[in-house]
Amino acid sequence: MNFDSPFAAALNYLLEGEPWARARLAPYAGELMELRAPPLPALRFCVLADGRLAPAPADAAASLRITIGPGALAAASKGEEQLLRAVDVSGNAGLAAEVMFLVRHLRWDVEEEAAKLVGDAAAHRLAGMARGVAAWHADAVRRLAEGLVDYAAEEKRILVTRGELDGVASAQAQLRDGLERLAKRIERLGA
Repeated sequence: MNFDSPFAAALNYLLEGEPWARARLAPYAGELMELRAPPLPALRFCVLADGRLAPAPADAAASLRITIGPGALAAASKGEEQLLRAVDVSGNAGLAAEVMFLVRHLRWDVEEEAAKLVGDAAAHRLAGMARGVAAWHADAVRRLAEGLVDYAAEEKRILVTRGELDGVASAQAQLRDGLERLAKRIERLGA
């Protein structure tokens, strides 16, 4: 199944409401981008002269590749900066900078879109509920990760705790200092 066309349509819908975003992409007309998120199929787009996107042919070489790593979902729960660190970008540096700028600054105003369908008050309530559910999920992922780390460190002893690591480092420093003193004594006795 080819997801390029619906995904391009969704991105174009978002770009349609933001002329400044299209203006930032327009200088890269003709450039091909490829979005990878294994194991999903790669999505390929071509930048059009007006800053919109169109599905790109599969046989053309992409000038920009964006690969979303397997840790991106966990990183997303820690914030946007962590998420962006889990993304590998290669290719045209100028286009990459513009795409990353758009990722950071382009937002879909879901509440405004919902207001067109159900009215302002209901849209505000729905958006608030959605934010609450998203916050709950992020908190649940964070707590689950913390629980797994605690389990691995305390119960199964797979990981070393910070206190244990500090103790080993201190013991290593004492051992190193003792060996240096012993080497000096041996050197004095041999002289």
